[in-house]
Amino acid sequence: MSGDDLGLFTDPEADERRPLKRDRSRDNARAKAKKRKKTVLWLVVALILAVGMGGAYYGYKELRGIGSFEDFAGTGEADAIVEVQDGDVVSKIASTLYDNGVIASARAFTEASKTDARVTSIQPGFYLMKTKMSGQNAVARMIDPKTRVPAVQVVGGLKLTDIQANGKTVKGIYSLLADASCTEKDGAKVCLTGDEIKAAAEQTDPVALGVPDWALADVKRAEPQYRLEGLIMRGVYQVKPGVSAVELLRGIIVSSSQKLQGAGIPGGTMNTGFRPYEVLVIASLIEKEAIEKDFSKVSQVIYNRIKKPMALQFDSTINYKNNQPHIRTSDADREAQGPYNTYINQNLTPTPIGSPSQQAIAAAIKPEGGDILYFVKCQTDGTSCFATTFEEHNANDQKAQKDGIY
Repeated sequence: MSGDDLGLFTDPEADERRPLKRDRSRDNARAKAKKRKKTVLWLVVALILAVGMGGAYYGYKELRGIGSFEDFAGTGEADAIVEVQDGDVVSKIASTLYDNGVIASARAFTEASKTDARVTSIQPGFYLMKTKMSGQNAVARMIDPKTRVPAVQVVGGLKLTDIQANGKTVKGIYSLLADASCTEKDGAKVCLTGDEIKAAAEQTDPVALGVPDWALADVKRAEPQYRLEGLIMRGVYQVKPGVSAVELLRGIIVSSSQKLQGAGIPGGTMNTGFRPYEVLVIASLIEKEAIEKDFSKVSQVIYNRIKKPMALQFDSTINYKNNQPHIRTSDADREAQGPYNTYINQNLTPTPIGSPSQQAIAAAIKPEGGDILYFVKCQTDGTSCFATTFEEHNANDQKAQKDGIY
């Protein structure tokens, strides 16, 4: 073959077709790329629209909330008891009312409250409300003093049970709790009795009553009628009406345990040489035997006499067992056997003999100091005179009798 013959193997038409194939391939690639760009573009547009619509809907909801909210009409239906806790602001009270079905929305109450500044002065406690009240009526009812369930005021030295003094009944803690448990519910007065509360206190497992761990062993050893004495310290207690006697007592004892902890029991008793429950007993004795300015001195007398050992010789412990007011005892009383007779026994009483105050607890934890062993009330305001020897005490005692102090 000649060189020219080699040209027979090159097809001019084929050469013309090859460029055409390359152009179609490029066109297809461009088309696919363009399609991908359009798809991405549409996705971006869709996303923008979705975000925009979501924002618009959220904005609509927010704007709608500014001018409208759910609200009931009328003064309400069924009774509902709600609790306002210490530190609750108006918005928190509104949420509590909403959670208890009193109002249709928290907003109904907060908006209505803007016209009455007294809402900001609502005190902690339980309130007898109605379900399905309008915000305006809920505000009016919350600020009405009669709506709030009365709190129980426990004073220092108060006993669990009633005592008779000069022909009058001095109500104990059980009776006060029973009175506070009463409320008008659906037109009828409903309440617990003092006997129901007393039975719950004596028969219920102390753990179920909320007795703190540091007191459990002593409470279980005590006679049932005395075992909760002293565990409800001086203070104000909110009582929830409409609950069982056990639930009512548990709420009070748990609340008192928190107060006791704040006063130093059990945490502050470590260096006293006494168990926390014994410090509680000492505080109750101090409360009964002295006025506040003499608390720390009487505490020192107790510490010194127990250390010797020496009988405390407190009339208050005998009168506690005999369920009598705090007066001097007879010879027969002082000679009668029993764990609460501190003329015979050289130990603390098995239980406290009343409700201690924070001041009495502080004195029980930190006594005055010194060697004093005796005291007697020597002034009409209840002030006591203290002595380190019996001779000094006898002189103070004789003077007090001469001055007509007792």
